Amino acid sequence: MIFVAHGDGHFEAPGWDSHCCLGRSGVIAAEDKREGDGRSPIGVWPIRRVLYRPDRMPCPPTRLAVSPLDPSDGWCDAPLDPAYNRAVRLPYPASAENLWRDDEVYDLIVTLGHNDDPPVPGMGSAIFLHLARPDGAPTEGCVALTRPDLLRLLAEATPGAAVEIRAV
Repeated sequence: MIFVAHGDGHFEAPGWDSHCCLGRSGVIAAEDKREGDGRSPIGVWPIRRVLYRPDRMPCPPTRLAVSPLDPSDGWCDAPLDPAYNRAVRLPYPASAENLWRDDEVYDLIVTLGHNDDPPVPGMGSAIFLHLARPDGAPTEGCVALTRPDLLRLLAEATPGAAVEIRAV
């Protein structure tokens, strides 16, 4: 099962379509993706795991692997660190994004298999499928959906599912 995010903000799922938010600087070929460029990488990215804020929502119904987030969960975005593009515990000695955010964007995160087997330093980290901001603002390079759409995707997704990011 493949879910498709188009560069123009159109999102396709089997049997339904919606809107999605992508990187603030658009999309880019995966081989040209760079850390911090604000672009979503074109390609097919397997769904690895679902993370959720247990203090804000129940475990989402899905057949995918799911784990609750903890306030010390982070994601390393320091290209020269051995844990680059991997989950880490905060505080972490290198640069790492806090996954336990004050806003609701990371209340529900789907980790995608971009640049993770093994990670290549500087080729982009923390490419997630997550909740869209209320104003529909672009992401830092991820794909974002509304809460109802992301919950629907998770309910329908099967192990082996992937998110494809296309130019158009």
